Amino acid sequence: MKSAWLQYNENEKQNVFSFNEQYMKMISKAKTERLFISEAIALAKAKGYQDIQDVIENQKELKPGDKVYVNMMNKSMALMNIGTDPLEKGLNILGAHVDSPRLDVKPNPLYEDGGLALLDLHYYGGIKKYQWVTVPLALMGVVCLKDGTTKEISIGTKENDPVFVVSDLLIHLSQERMKENASNVIPGENLNVTFGNIPVADEEKEAIKKNCLAILKNQYGIEEEDFFSAELEFVPAGPARSCGLDSSMVIGYGQDDRVCAYTSLMAQLDCESVKRTSVTLLVDKEEVGSQGATGMHSQFFENFVREILYAMGYKDERTLKRTLQNSTMLSSDVAAAHDPNYPEASSPNNQAYLGCGVALLKYVGARGKSGSNDANAEYMAHLRNIMDQNHVKIQYVELGKVDLGGGGTIAYILANYGMQVVDFGVPVLNMHSPFEVSSKADVYEAYKGYKAFLQNMN
Repeated sequence: MKSAWLQYNENEKQNVFSFNEQYMKMISKAKTERLFISEAIALAKAKGYQDIQDVIENQKELKPGDKVYVNMMNKSMALMNIGTDPLEKGLNILGAHVDSPRLDVKPNPLYEDGGLALLDLHYYGGIKKYQWVTVPLALMGVVCLKDGTTKEISIGTKENDPVFVVSDLLIHLSQERMKENASNVIPGENLNVTFGNIPVADEEKEAIKKNCLAILKNQYGIEEEDFFSAELEFVPAGPARSCGLDSSMVIGYGQDDRVCAYTSLMAQLDCESVKRTSVTLLVDKEEVGSQGATGMHSQFFENFVREILYAMGYKDERTLKRTLQNSTMLSSDVAAAHDPNYPEASSPNNQAYLGCGVALLKYVGARGKSGSNDANAEYMAHLRNIMDQNHVKIQYVELGKVDLGGGGTIAYILANYGMQVVDFGVPVLNMHSPFEVSSKADVYEAYKGYKAFLQNMN
């Protein structure tokens, strides 16, 4: 497999590094789905995108050239750049997810035991639980009070902030624990973060817990019962950084799937005018099945398209159905990169390699293609032609060896409308770990590929 780095001259190589500098800033700041959507909306507004709610409330008419977005509960969004072709001919859609594996705070989390105050956590998404102990963690999210006030929480993100940690048993006393299967070495109920250690003077019971509650009250205006209406996440502390002696890679939290979300968003915003309407979806809950109001199974995207058609004068429901069925989509999600430390998991001739370009997966799913979308050969050929014409470095791959399992994306959900869909994304090492690794070349090639798709697919 030929490296994508070999195709760049010095100016192009500088473009790769510059693009990735902005990408690293984004994922360092936007470590939750709420923060990513907030940043994405700000970028979209700067490019002239207007809120669909404003269109609805003011009964505005929409026309080709208009740019619109919908914000779904601050955790998902869709952006549309209306092209000159009728929408009924279909949309060019990029779809990525902005949620990532993490540790969520339970509704009744705070307790005291063994001279420590701790928070009880519930892991979100598929993780190797042993990877999340002894890692510095930041607490991020929102707490909503009964009076309607929303408190934004960010502790551990600044240089002088305290951080948090889930403890692990020292090796000297771990003989029995080390006999456990890897999935049981750290039980889920042991993922409790250390939260404090100083007791309140002259208190006999729960003195450390009471001190932590006093700090929360004084610094953040939060009572213990406010945890009931909170969305708080523990995520790895610290910024994304360059990786490797040659700074060729990015190491950071949440690259699955914010690397594809960011590159899709940038491609959408950088396409000023289009013939065929372009859309980018940034959705929540993919790591837990895409359920709920902010997941891809929600009808919020379909409703968004319906509102836009209505604002353009189309009232017939059949127009919506035709618009969606005639659409084409890239499911912008990461692929598993080959790891030479674990070659037994790879299918050598069908595996993505770091630094060799963006990965195109005709199908994903698990054993026997279960749960997968399987793209049509005609669609694959059309995409190959577009990518070749735009000098996008592509790898045609699978996720790993057939019988080892696999993964899913949102591709099959959009395919339910009858549209053409295929998976297309950045290869990643250490997927679902606290610190994932991508190649800066692959990140840049994904951006190029998404932009080529939006501008040239017809």
